[in-house]
Amino acid sequence: MQVSVENIGSLERKLTVKFPAERFETQVSARIAEMGRTVRLKGFRPGKVPTTVIKQRFGDQVRGEVLSDLIGSTLREAVQQEKLQPIANPSIDTTGKPENGEIAYTATFEIMPEFPQVDVAALEIKRPVAEVSDADIDKMLETLRQQRRSFDEVDRASADGDFVMFEYSASVDDYRFPAEGQERAGSVLGSGTLFKALDEALTGRKSGESFETDVLFPEDFRNEQLAGKNAKVSFSIIKVQEPKLPEIDAEFAKLFGIADGDLETFRKEVRANLERELKAALMGRLKSEVAEKLAVTHADLDVPKLMVQSEARNMAAGSVPQGQQPPPQLIEAAMPVARQRVIAGLLMGEIARKQEIRIDRKRVAEQLAAIASTYEEPEKVIELYNGDPQLMSGLQNRVMEDQVAEWVAEHATTTQLDLTFDEVMRPVSA
Repeated sequence: MQVSVENIGSLERKLTVKFPAERFETQVSARIAEMGRTVRLKGFRPGKVPTTVIKQRFGDQVRGEVLSDLIGSTLREAVQQEKLQPIANPSIDTTGKPENGEIAYTATFEIMPEFPQVDVAALEIKRPVAEVSDADIDKMLETLRQQRRSFDEVDRASADGDFVMFEYSASVDDYRFPAEGQERAGSVLGSGTLFKALDEALTGRKSGESFETDVLFPEDFRNEQLAGKNAKVSFSIIKVQEPKLPEIDAEFAKLFGIADGDLETFRKEVRANLERELKAALMGRLKSEVAEKLAVTHADLDVPKLMVQSEARNMAAGSVPQGQQPPPQLIEAAMPVARQRVIAGLLMGEIARKQEIRIDRKRVAEQLAAIASTYEEPEKVIELYNGDPQLMSGLQNRVMEDQVAEWVAEHATTTQLDLTFDEVMRPVSA
């Protein structure tokens, strides 16, 4: 076998491999002979099918399979011989036909970059810390009350927090929506479901009331004919309902799995859930901080284009409905951030390798238990992860990233950033 390597880019390599055509033909003959002993064809007894018939019926298929197998095995040998590390399956180009007693093919691929020495001590990391307070628990209990509120119909003018069901039609110049009759809708005033001008028009109105007023629709309104325009809107109020919040008592606690309705136990469960969410959010922010500092410090690191393109596609896919392909311009716009993510990911992997950071199995089990605890049947979730190598691999990768981020924070110039629970969970930028 002959092997030659050509550098066609900083990280791109073209590997040319040649192997004897005799090796190929020998394996083809052996495969056809084996088929002669096992293949069943109508009109022939088992094991008595002539070789010429097998070649005629299956020759092209066998030659294709043998060529594919030989390319796979010789490529593995060549890559190992040349000490190369492809990041993905190579692009193979070959005629598959012998020339001068040899069969040749080229394999084009990208390799991992040469990693620089990462001076972790020079990194300045801000590590966020926060705790769950009694006030945070009270706020969550109030949120749970709001989620389980009911509405009772009232005979009074609508106010903030009330649910208003109404019918309406809107007109601008010669356009009317709907074309005939009225559209029915409903919303809780002040909830943000409707835009502010519509909320204001519906506030202070009673059931059975009909009226007409001018409403300025926002620029991003879903109906392009009304977006950004001042329309004449006719309203008919169907009903007004006021919210009724449940008391935080034993019956309320039982709705959340507290069998005996003990409120102290309920608060402890709420605290545990908030602390679990906070822990995950703090780790996410630390990982983002470490990744950003690594990417900025090593912004000139040459990384495989294929990895950047793949990351950009994944990012863009998150911005379109599931099942749809993101447009090329969206992928292109994601490329700069995707490049930073790839740089950070590769450097974190290199840190793990050099520092011999091993996956903490206990942490994997703890994270799996935390994930499972959010489902009604945790044991089935754990069983699902343990039976799915891809799911488990993803979980282990996340745990390894956590461990590397913590190692970096411990060895960098790290300052503590004190935050409240709300600042961690609901940052202003969100």
